[in-house]
Amino acid sequence: MSKPERVAFIQARLAELYPDPPAPLDHSDAFTLLVAVLLSAQCTDERVNQVTPALFARAATPGAMAALPEEEIRALIRPCGLSPQKAKAIRRLSEILVEEHGSAVPDDMDALERLPGVGHKTASVVMAQAFGVPAFPVDTHIHRLAQRWGLSSGKNVAQTERDLKRLFPREAWNDLHLQIIFYGREFCTARGCDGRVCEICRTCYPERKHPKKTRKA
Repeated sequence: MSKPERVAFIQARLAELYPDPPAPLDHSDAFTLLVAVLLSAQCTDERVNQVTPALFARAATPGAMAALPEEEIRALIRPCGLSPQKAKAIRRLSEILVEEHGSAVPDDMDALERLPGVGHKTASVVMAQAFGVPAFPVDTHIHRLAQRWGLSSGKNVAQTERDLKRLFPREAWNDLHLQIIFYGREFCTARGCDGRVCEICRTCYPERKHPKKTRKA
């Protein structure tokens, strides 16, 4: 199967399996999404969704979050891990949103990436899911699947993101990001598929005899 054929098959199959993929992180607006995505670093979405209700009950706006003591934020988010760093970032970015952005989350990649604790992936998720701007956030799992499926040989997530954006139409990026996440969790997990097990791997590479080794991000 050629690369264009793989791209077409993958996009079509994912659209069949996940025609309207929901955002994995519970949120009510751009600010609560931003905080939830920040908390998801090195933490499962399920755990984040268990933690954020209590956090947002105390503070669901930048002004309210900036008014909370850092120690209280840390206690509320402790189950997510890395709580000292995350609490500091959440409180400081809330202050910046109040001071510099009128208590609103900016719909601008550069402005988002300047916020404490907000990297390119977090900013991309917010742009895609809060503002509907086409983006293709790439995490470690998407990076590995792109290699298994012959979509990228990228040595890092930045290169993989560029490859995926080049292969797939811009209007499909936001859904595809989520569709790949859901498919990876369900069928092409790190331990459940070595490049020869799931439907997409078997269809794209029916003659593959050995496990597909992938590069870490």
